[in-house]
Amino acid sequence: MGKLLIFSAPSGAGKTTLVKHLLGSDLNLVFSISATSREKRGSEEDKIDYYFLSPEEFRLRVEKGDFVEWEEVYKDHYYGTLNSEIDRIWADNKHVLFDIDVAGGINLKKIYGENSLSIFVMPPSENSLKERLIKRGTDTADKIEMRIKKAKQEIDMAAEFDRIVINDNLEETCDEVYSLVSAFINT
Repeated sequence: MGKLLIFSAPSGAGKTTLVKHLLGSDLNLVFSISATSREKRGSEEDKIDYYFLSPEEFRLRVEKGDFVEWEEVYKDHYYGTLNSEIDRIWADNKHVLFDIDVAGGINLKKIYGENSLSIFVMPPSENSLKERLIKRGTDTADKIEMRIKKAKQEIDMAAEFDRIVINDNLEETCDEVYSLVSAFINT
């Protein structure tokens, strides 16, 4: 059985960039594709970026027990991890790499315990987080304010993770997470 690497952060903190860096490394990692009921953004593709499900399909799969964990992040915007994703990756003798919301990361850590390493990616400041969200250009001003409010709540949960990394210098943070993940996988 492989291990699980869990990356969580407030939206805009840079966790996806760090995850992509790790996926390009020599650590035998495979990205766990989450399921969601939200609309596709930009060039996102079904079964590559997410498994895109309608809210009704998502709720039906929850009832069937298809999810290891799931969360209604915003009204009718569900996110979750399918059991079949973890099975698929472990069947290939690989380690599972998650880019997941904070509540989902905490849930996965509780389920997989010592077989998982949970890392919380902390933005350097609220202002830098807001700047990153604006630069991304994917959200309205109201949505950005909603994300900042949620970020404050998520930062309060950072202590529930095994490690906290502050993403204030991308190159240094990439090196730090590589070292953390490498050491965990090789123990």
